[in-house]
Amino acid sequence: MQVHLLTIGDEILIGQIVDTNSAWMSRELNLRGFAVQGKSSVGDTQQAIVDGIEHAASAADVVIMTGGLGPTKDDITKKTLAAIFDSELYLHEETHARIESYFAKLGRVMPPALREQAMLPDKAVVLANKVGTASGMWFERGDKVFISLPGVPFEMEYLMTHEVLPRLQNRFQGRPIVHRTLLTAGEGESNIARRIEAFEDSLPTNIKLAYLPALGQVRLRLTGNWPGELYPGAEAELTDLLDAKQAELEAIIPDLVYGHEEESLQQVVGKILLSQGKQFGTAESCTGGYVAHLITSVAGSSAYFPGTVVTYSYEMKTKLLGVQFETLTRFGAVSEEAVREMARGALDTLGVDVSLAISGIAGPDGGTPDKPVGTVWMAVADRQRTIAVKQIFGRDRLKNIQLTGTYGLNLVRKFLLEEVYSSLD
Repeated sequence: MQVHLLTIGDEILIGQIVDTNSAWMSRELNLRGFAVQGKSSVGDTQQAIVDGIEHAASAADVVIMTGGLGPTKDDITKKTLAAIFDSELYLHEETHARIESYFAKLGRVMPPALREQAMLPDKAVVLANKVGTASGMWFERGDKVFISLPGVPFEMEYLMTHEVLPRLQNRFQGRPIVHRTLLTAGEGESNIARRIEAFEDSLPTNIKLAYLPALGQVRLRLTGNWPGELYPGAEAELTDLLDAKQAELEAIIPDLVYGHEEESLQQVVGKILLSQGKQFGTAESCTGGYVAHLITSVAGSSAYFPGTVVTYSYEMKTKLLGVQFETLTRFGAVSEEAVREMARGALDTLGVDVSLAISGIAGPDGGTPDKPVGTVWMAVADRQRTIAVKQIFGRDRLKNIQLTGTYGLNLVRKFLLEEVYSSLD
């Protein structure tokens, strides 16, 4: 079964908002064995919507539309669909009652304009939206299905989860598709590809490997499709094969893999700290607290992260972390000697078991011939040992900060797991 995703709205075409809905829907459809064969966007005119639907339906069995279902005059999707499917708009009592009830709970009277939200095409199957005012609509013509959903992401996700996906699974039999994802840090995709070339070449034809790079990280996604006739147990057999291939891949690059599926690096570091019963803190300069932000984005991080110190100047490095002024004047703040002292000082200042210290030249200015823009020193310390590592990134300030966050957290992860053996005191 082929699906086409059609987003409706001028705000998407002019770049005012980013279409995150299609990415979410693609992922959910794919997990259930439904192939997304295309995506497109059209503006808020009747002709554009009609042309977009005709184009989508020419190559797909199912067209899923998002957007244009609000109560304002520029939201014309519903009226356009009524015309396409030769429908009359009528007051859908259940939707009307649900909207009234929502406003009653707020102690307010339903605005008259929202009565239009309950006017729906009589040839549509109404999909109840229990988290918003715009109902979804399901039309059929011949062997094709046309679905219209609101563009508000959480409303779309609710309707997809509770209405659309169950109906599609009843109507069409999806073929099993299984994904497994390894999360890596510390190497780019070209270096990883070189290391796993033999593994990739040996994959059976029904398993594909995709490289999904981000700053300082690469996700390796294995996707398996069932190649033959379906029978009971086929999906379980495919799952077992993917699990085996994932284990085989991880065994080739164990030094790069930090997690699986949707885990973040900061979540993984947090789990290790919790399992080891350790407190962790950061001493940051060029990153300005970015690593602390990543750590505290994880719920429950207060159990292992009491805080950070951001020491941007020589004075603050000396005053708050005990860095020797002589160290700073002789070697500079961006040096191995300075970050080692910062990391050791943070242990006492923050009262933690493990610390990460960072000092660098984020850019775009401030570099020298021996310390170009993008030079970053990082150190991790506990009460017995300290390690220091230098990285040289690029000239983009924001990217340098983000890369430092990734490399720094990965260094902490490896330190906690005792996988770092170089540059030890």
